[in-house]
Amino acid sequence: MRRGWQRGLIELRQSFTNGPELVSHFLWPVLMLVALFFLRHRDFGSSGMLLGALALPSILGMNAAMGMVSMSQQLTADREDGTLLRAKAIPNGMVCYLVGKVVSVAGGLIVDLAILLIPGLFLVHGIAVGAAHWFTFVWVLLLGLVATLPIGAVLGSVFTTARSQGLIQLPMLGLIAISGIFYPITALPGWLAGIGQLTPVYWMGLGMRSAMLPSEAVAVEVGHSWRHLETVGVLGLWAVAGLLLAPVVLRRMARRESGSKVAERRERALRRVA
Repeated sequence: MRRGWQRGLIELRQSFTNGPELVSHFLWPVLMLVALFFLRHRDFGSSGMLLGALALPSILGMNAAMGMVSMSQQLTADREDGTLLRAKAIPNGMVCYLVGKVVSVAGGLIVDLAILLIPGLFLVHGIAVGAAHWFTFVWVLLLGLVATLPIGAVLGSVFTTARSQGLIQLPMLGLIAISGIFYPITALPGWLAGIGQLTPVYWMGLGMRSAMLPSEAVAVEVGHSWRHLETVGVLGLWAVAGLLLAPVVLRRMARRESGSKVAERRERALRRVA
C-alpha cells in the first residue's frame, strides 16, 4: 500500500510535467468554462434559476464520474504495453499497481475539478457556499469516486487494446446527454429520465447540485427533493458492485497475461502505424 501510494504520487507529478497530459488536464475544464460563459445568464424556464448555476455543479459531478473512463483507459494502455505483466511478476505488484492508479487518477480528477470550480465560482452567480455545502460536496465526491473508479478498473480489464477501449466513449456520451448535466432531467421524457437515473453520473450531478445550490433550486428536481438517501443508496450499490467485481476480474485478467500476448499486441500496433 505504501509503495502504491508513492507510485501514484510519482505518476500524478509526471502528469503535470508532461506537455500532452498537461493539455488534457486543462482542455476539458476550459471547454466547460466556455459553455458556462454562454449559459450564465440564461434562465431555466419560469423557475427563476440561472441555467449556468444549475450546470456548474452538474458538470463537476459528471467530471468526477468520468474518472471510470480515465481508469479504464490507463488500465487498457498498461495492459497493452506490458506494464501489468511486469507488475504481476513481482511480489504484491498488482496491489501496488492498483493503489497507484487509484491515487493518480483520483488526484488528477481533484485537480481538474479545482481548475473548473475556482473560475466557475466567479463566473456563475447563484452558487451557495457554506460549511454544510462543502461537507456535502466532499462526501458526494468521495462516495462517487469509490463508486466509479472500481467500475473503471473492470472496464479496463474487459478491453484488450486501447483502440477497442475507445468504443466506450460513445455510450458514455449518450449517458451524459440523458443524465441531467446540461439541462435538468425533469425536462426529458419519462423513459429517458428513468434510464439516466440508473447511472452514477446523474446521482453525482444531483449530489453536487444539492451541495452548491440554494434550497429553492430543489424545485426543478425530480420529486422536488435532493434525495440524499437515494444518492447514498445508488452510489453505494455501484461502489459495492465495483469493489466485488474488480478484484475478481483483475485477477482473472492477470492470469491470462503472458509475454507472447504482449508481443502479439505490440506487433499489431506496429503494423497499424506502418
